[in-house]
Amino acid sequence: MQTLKELYKIGKGPSSSHTLAPERACRLFTETFGAFPYYRVELFGSLSLTGKGHRTDQVIIDTLPGETEVVFSLDWEESFPNGFYLTAYDESHTEVHKWTVFSLGGGSIEIKEYPLDWAREVYPEKSFKEISSKLGWSSEKLVEYIYEKEPDLPEYLRSILYAEYACVENGLQVEGYLPGRLNIMRSAEALYEQALSCNSSEKDRLLLMAYAYAASEENGAGSTVVTAPTLGACGVMASLCYYYGKYLNYPEEKLINALAVGGIFGNLIKQNATISGAVGGCQAEIGAAVSMASAACAYLEGLGIDQIEYAAEIGMEHNLGLTCDPVMGYVMIPCIERNAMGILRSVDAALLSKHMSRIKQHIVSFDMVVNTMNETGKQIPIALKETSEGGLAKEFEDGQH
Repeated sequence: MQTLKELYKIGKGPSSSHTLAPERACRLFTETFGAFPYYRVELFGSLSLTGKGHRTDQVIIDTLPGETEVVFSLDWEESFPNGFYLTAYDESHTEVHKWTVFSLGGGSIEIKEYPLDWAREVYPEKSFKEISSKLGWSSEKLVEYIYEKEPDLPEYLRSILYAEYACVENGLQVEGYLPGRLNIMRSAEALYEQALSCNSSEKDRLLLMAYAYAASEENGAGSTVVTAPTLGACGVMASLCYYYGKYLNYPEEKLINALAVGGIFGNLIKQNATISGAVGGCQAEIGAAVSMASAACAYLEGLGIDQIEYAAEIGMEHNLGLTCDPVMGYVMIPCIERNAMGILRSVDAALLSKHMSRIKQHIVSFDMVVNTMNETGKQIPIALKETSEGGLAKEFEDGQH
């Protein structure tokens, strides 16, 4: 598996696959070959079908240093379903350099013609069973395992934690409407105020949802958030971090360790299945985020490795089959609300694991449910995988006519 730095990334929304990944590829292209007067970028798959709503064309134009033509195409002959051709031309419009870029999910990219240093393997283990067989029961052993592989990771995760705090705090202070044709009113601040006025049985849950709304609305507005594991699912882990760090005042080091624990489960999902909505549906985004946050929450609650694994398994299992059908291609409906529901599922998964583990041993392993998610994703129709051609997106469009 790759470094957790390639899982947790700070970037501007609204979509890690559609904005962060193309931006990274375009910057790397310019760093590698220098500036050229003309560029042509041909988008395929989900990048083509929902690129306008995600502002993919605009981020490409803003990043490349020359006159840029962005083309939305459908005839993609590459093996991976989501990607683009990036071509540079000289003054006489002669092709000079061309890359085939795959957008893998979470802002990660693969370039057919250019091997990437950051794609190197850091963790030799390929499954949670392989990892846990070395560690015993203690959750701290899992943290030690991660830091042995990546000694400089804690300081990097500190910057991630601060970015999580910042996006929630910023989102709680902004009113008005999100950009785009849906005219969606920002609701995080109002939901937060309602939470403060509620009784204790509702207050904590509403606070968690308000924090998730805050981060997700920041993403929808194109502001800076964190892939955890994607920008579309950024509100789940951001809410957990803010709730435990700022509301419950857990120590910063504990939150950093929780990010590491959640991250290793996200990495396993990325390694053995997918975190791309265009490949696996929203089960790969919200499902993965819930699984990561469930594991992180279980760690924060002092549970052991088996209980942490069980929480992560519950979080993914109950998002199996979730489709990705963004209305009008925006990362807003149903994405923002799904983040709010996702954080509640995460906390509930950790709670259920804590108490069910005292009753019986769980039968379905985390590795099993990740493999199931992967196979389920292959069976989800393409219309329900971030293309806006089916599901809620189509129902909304039909209702407008």
